[in-house]
Amino acid sequence: MMNGSIGPVERVMARDTWVVAGSVFAIVVLAGLYTFYGVGMNMSALDMTRMAGPIGDPMTMGPGKTWTMGYAFLVFLMWWVMMIAMMTPSAAPTLLLYTALKRHGSERASATKLSLIFLAGYLLIWGGFSLLAAGMQWLTETIGLVEGPMMTLASRPTAGVVLILAGLFQFSALKTACLKQCSSPADFLTRHRRKGSGGALLMGMHHGAFCFGCCWALMALLFVGGIMNLYWIVGLAFYVLAEKILPNPRLFARCTGAVLIIWGIWCILTSL
Repeated sequence: MMNGSIGPVERVMARDTWVVAGSVFAIVVLAGLYTFYGVGMNMSALDMTRMAGPIGDPMTMGPGKTWTMGYAFLVFLMWWVMMIAMMTPSAAPTLLLYTALKRHGSERASATKLSLIFLAGYLLIWGGFSLLAAGMQWLTETIGLVEGPMMTLASRPTAGVVLILAGLFQFSALKTACLKQCSSPADFLTRHRRKGSGGALLMGMHHGAFCFGCCWALMALLFVGGIMNLYWIVGLAFYVLAEKILPNPRLFARCTGAVLIIWGIWCILTSL
């Protein structure tokens, strides 16, 4: 614009980015607070963190809750809200670039709406993961692998096996392929661009699927440290974000994999 003035179109376009960024921030904060206060459980995440024991040796608190349909839904909700808090920040670079591209394209008038639909599609995939995780929690509690009230693996060797498997996954072709898509927002948006609300939803789901393929084994580590252990929740959230924004994500992932394998072997050997 002449004389450095900003016209109404530019103001609207700039506002889109702030609205989307503010929405992401609000979603993360609300989901984080909901997780912190226990997501409807008897104890808050802070209480469970304070009471957490060593890996594979959780505090015994007697029998866990009976798995009714209501409790199963609560566990699913716990996982989904936790995934929203943990995984939304790592999607922010792709989401904000998507918003910027829409602001400068033919769909500039709908940039905010399409961006939020993209985010919804992304979070739907993590809702699917949460359903699987809740089912896995039910199964592992039923067969005695997980100590119910503390929501953590009750056996040190089992925890070691999970650490080793998660570490091996860091070296896999699937991890490499998915991480490439997750850590290259411009490449992903160029390859998978679609128009309209339906296209935004599908793009968000597609991006979520790549992130799921990249991070599912890392999320399984919550069974090792405690599903509601704040140290593990926050640590994994920061790790996932770092894995996507550091200059050499493949090397970072493989170094982490080596650490996890060594840690897992140590857990098994020290339990003999």
